[in-house]
Amino acid sequence: MLESLRGKRMMYVGDSLNRGQYVSMVCLVHRLIPNESAKSMETTGSLTVFTAADYNATIEFYWAPFLLESNSDDAVIHRVSDRIVRRGSINKHGRHGSFDDEAKEIVEVSTEDAYRMAMRSMMRWARKNMDPRTTRVFFTSMSPTHAKSGDWGGEPGKNCYNETTPINNATYWGSDSRRSIMQVIGEEFGKSKYPVTLLNITQLSNYRKDAHTSIYKKQWSPLTAEQLANPVSYADCTHWCLPGLQDTWNELLFAKLFYP
Repeated sequence: MLESLRGKRMMYVGDSLNRGQYVSMVCLVHRLIPNESAKSMETTGSLTVFTAADYNATIEFYWAPFLLESNSDDAVIHRVSDRIVRRGSINKHGRHGSFDDEAKEIVEVSTEDAYRMAMRSMMRWARKNMDPRTTRVFFTSMSPTHAKSGDWGGEPGKNCYNETTPINNATYWGSDSRRSIMQVIGEEFGKSKYPVTLLNITQLSNYRKDAHTSIYKKQWSPLTAEQLANPVSYADCTHWCLPGLQDTWNELLFAKLFYP
């Protein structure tokens, strides 16, 4: 991977799940560079850059959770109850921008419509700003959660907490993984004039109810006595442990990147 990235720049863009995939990639490659002075990691605002000096290569992550400009663009303070995106505003992220809080008209739209809007803006931006002869663009599909144990026939009212084995039903599809979103992805990619490679991680990740960070994650505020007495109430069934599933996402990315 490092040799293939020699003289190149690789960037992950997105939210905390994309950041997890980025951290996975850095963890996979950095140990192959024994000289500590030949590698570095720096974060400035929304941008984190891992540099492999001997390879003249960087692996980067840029925080843009909705791709479009949004009120969640602060890489540290982004936990808001009402998520707002600005239509057609991907250019600001294209040059590392942020969300301005001036007066604006707010329209509530469905998840599918918002997803389609962001995808169209992303592909329009790629078509206008990227050369497909020198730049590859990948789009990662939905990362599933496992917040409802009833989905896989588990005890009602539970979630991924204390799960230690994958789901072995090959046709399993969790209730939170919207097929309508997958349909939007298929429709928009089918119309795209810029070649975008889909990294379809949804189905393979659906099986891994055992791979989440669960209760073993950083808590941003102290847990209450009630929460401590009921770990299910604060188990994180969205994000993934490392090493773990996201290493597989990167193996799939590697295959699609270098063996297209």
